[in-house]
Amino acid sequence: MAKQTLMRLPALEIRQGDRMIYAFAVDGKRLHEFAAVSRAHRDDGRLEGYQRPEVLNHVKAIRRYLESPGAMLPNAIVVAFDDRVIFEPVRTKADANFSRIGSLIIPLGDTKDDAAKPAWLVDGQQRSAAIRDADLPEFPVAAVGFIARSDEDQRSQFILVNNTKPLPKGLIHELLPETEGHLPPAYLRRKLPAYLMARLNSDAESPFQRLIATPTMASGYIKDNSVLKMIENSLYEGALYQYRDPLSGLGDDDQMLLHLKYFWGYVRDQWPIEWALPPRKSRLTHGVGIQSLGYLMDYFTEGVQASDIRGLDIPDKLRALDEVTAWTAGTWTLGPEDKRRWNGLQNTPNDVRSLANLLLAFVKT
Repeated sequence: MAKQTLMRLPALEIRQGDRMIYAFAVDGKRLHEFAAVSRAHRDDGRLEGYQRPEVLNHVKAIRRYLESPGAMLPNAIVVAFDDRVIFEPVRTKADANFSRIGSLIIPLGDTKDDAAKPAWLVDGQQRSAAIRDADLPEFPVAAVGFIARSDEDQRSQFILVNNTKPLPKGLIHELLPETEGHLPPAYLRRKLPAYLMARLNSDAESPFQRLIATPTMASGYIKDNSVLKMIENSLYEGALYQYRDPLSGLGDDDQMLLHLKYFWGYVRDQWPIEWALPPRKSRLTHGVGIQSLGYLMDYFTEGVQASDIRGLDIPDKLRALDEVTAWTAGTWTLGPEDKRRWNGLQNTPNDVRSLANLLLAFVKT
């Protein structure tokens, strides 16, 4: 067996609560020898990775800057290490109450196999790619590393590090269900809806299977944010609230999923052609349709257990809506002074409210 190669880097260990972080310098040209870019993808329905794809134009712009005179990258790259990386202090006694100097010992293996690398880039993907491609012999960079407890720990840190940046919402929505640790309140509120959405998108018996557009489901045509809003509203104010513990925010997600599958299965069966069309051709799969029918689901099924939904006359009530709906053609009559072409409804709060009121008023008569 070949002797393992080790990279030894001078580092400063800093204690933060019960966690340690390590500040160090490294030649950016060598980052990819030990750090992988873990792009988000799904393997048999399970989310793997967490990074967004490299933005080529941004990478090229950084590379041009790096190749110019006086280039400098003062922001640290953030790296998550696994437990193969160790810190070796120069001396046991700390230089301060919270820090000590020493070396990071990083094992180097097959540089072509990302899965075998002992570290992942949490922040700095595009900078590291630009350095890698730049026509430069070396480019030292500042870096901060931590020992990740799990993949979920890495995802949590990735979201928090990027919280002040324009991180794509779709990527956040995919990461949230499998993220642990502290999260901003807005993300916590969407964690359960995002989990349910992911299950709807992967469940073989779900009417939404593979139809919700996400970073790992590019073929989907129903906007993820529309489905999230529908689920979130029902969880906090509608039919799904009955399964949720308001104190913990958790609940019986299996029953929630079944509830959603039953109702939306009826929707798909009632309008199969409209359900198979993208939003530009059908207002059923458009945000305004998904959210409005979500309010209808709450009206029909609030207080009704998932197991009892099939005993309701929901198919007949949906069928009757053909009298007032115009999903792919015709005109919406939202009021005496408000008539729109079928595609005149937009995914705005006012239009969602208007369509929901139209549907609810019709089924209540």
